[in-house]
Amino acid sequence: MDVYKECPKFENDRYILRLTVRGDCDGLLKVYSDKKAVPFFNGDNCHGDDFYYTTAERMLQALDFWAEAYSKGWFVRWSIIDKATGEAVGTIEEFHRDADDYFTNCGLLRLDLRSDYEKTADIKSILALIVRPSFDLFGCAMVATKAVPSAVERVAALTSLGFTARDEKLKGFDGTLYGDYYALDK
Repeated sequence: MDVYKECPKFENDRYILRLTVRGDCDGLLKVYSDKKAVPFFNGDNCHGDDFYYTTAERMLQALDFWAEAYSKGWFVRWSIIDKATGEAVGTIEEFHRDADDYFTNCGLLRLDLRSDYEKTADIKSILALIVRPSFDLFGCAMVATKAVPSAVERVAALTSLGFTARDEKLKGFDGTLYGDYYALDK
């Protein structure tokens, strides 16, 4: 399956992951304007975007950019829908990364969640939907994601799913080195 021609939808008893749409704006604005959540977002190598959006206009700009990026095969951005509320409570971005560092032939995954969902059980339930399919969807030998040391619940979820902390640094397009990555090998 070519993830850029047909984006799969994933679901379990609590969550649905599906391609982001403009209609997710209100729910996602609650995520990206959540000051408690922003420190856990991964803006590494994102041209200075801190992903802190406080207006619907700015959120719609991001949604439009994510749709363009998907159409060009740069990355996939799924909305995380809580089935109990029908609202988007976060996003997962992922793409195949080839680079001249440790994190090559890698599905690089970015998880952005509203702070009240930054709990081990929720994170594990969400990631369990996408991690294993990522190897085939993105043709990679490793899935990697960032978890800063203060993201205790996220780290617990990652380690329970088999991810391990890596000392290696991810090298940005401008040579900047980024740390705090966890990876799971195929």
